Amino acid sequence: MTPPRTILIIDDEVQIRRLLRLTLEGAGWAVKECAAGAVGLIEAAHQRPDVIILDLGLPEMDGLEVLRRLREWSSVPVLVLSVRDDETDKVAALDLGADDYLTKPFGAAELLARIRAIQRRILETVEEPIFRTGKLEVDLAARRVMVAGEEVRLTATEYALLHLLIKHAGKVVTQKKLLRDVWGPNSEEQSQYLRVYFTHLRKKVDPEGTGLIRTEPRIGYRLMTG
Repeated sequence: MTPPRTILIIDDEVQIRRLLRLTLEGAGWAVKECAAGAVGLIEAAHQRPDVIILDLGLPEMDGLEVLRRLREWSSVPVLVLSVRDDETDKVAALDLGADDYLTKPFGAAELLARIRAIQRRILETVEEPIFRTGKLEVDLAARRVMVAGEEVRLTATEYALLHLLIKHAGKVVTQKKLLRDVWGPNSEEQSQYLRVYFTHLRKKVDPEGTGLIRTEPRIGYRLMTG
């Protein structure tokens, strides 16, 4: 019999931990929990969970610092769960390596959907030569883009943006990362580049406007899958 997947909750609110435990155990997860960041890092090292749910407003050690230290040695998927709704905090968490961000209060269905999405991404971490989602098909080896069976010509910059979204499919890629990786470290404040290029990219790879590339306002962009 396969042992249940383990999820570690790092949150100082007892009520939130109780709600998460009920929701997650009902979905078949084995749940571990702790109330402080330093303890959470120790538990992450000892328990080796499949997923971590991390609050940002922790006592003694802020959740962003927990995430920074965790990413020094672990690539475990992390879902940030916080009352902080400011895009600065979201961008900081995503840039430090969080896999997704959910704001409190949250719905159980959305929480489980976000966790399932994280799990799918982990299973798909090995980059296959052919990427498919909806009517989009990209041959990564040949750098060939097809939409509904027809080849689409992209500029080098458009392809670089699309390839970066494919590498992180389903996950928000922040504006800062897109600008840094495509245009270089001195371009991180030039968000107007993204607005122009994503307008053209959407017209080419999603001409029917299905929402294939979703804008996360003031944060970044997400390539939808499934």
